[in-house]
Amino acid sequence: MDGANGNAGFGWILVIAGLVIAGIGLIWVLAPHLPRLGQLPGDLVIERGNSRFYFPIVTCILISVVLSLVMWAFRALSR
Repeated sequence: MDGANGNAGFGWILVIAGLVIAGIGLIWVLAPHLPRLGQLPGDLVIERGNSRFYFPIVTCILISVVLSLVMWAFRALSR
């Protein structure tokens, strides 16, 4: 039965790969209806004269939360 337990890791990799592909497909379908990344409400844009300051703070927070959840899920599944 050692052979069956040895393949469990590969099975989890396939499950995660399938979820990632499904997530990319969902984003692909919903992309036209989602706000553009970098143009979310709360991103700072200050224009004065010929200068422009742009800091996408809400976009940075959103990316940080998503990456944190992905890393948490990866660590939880790899235990």
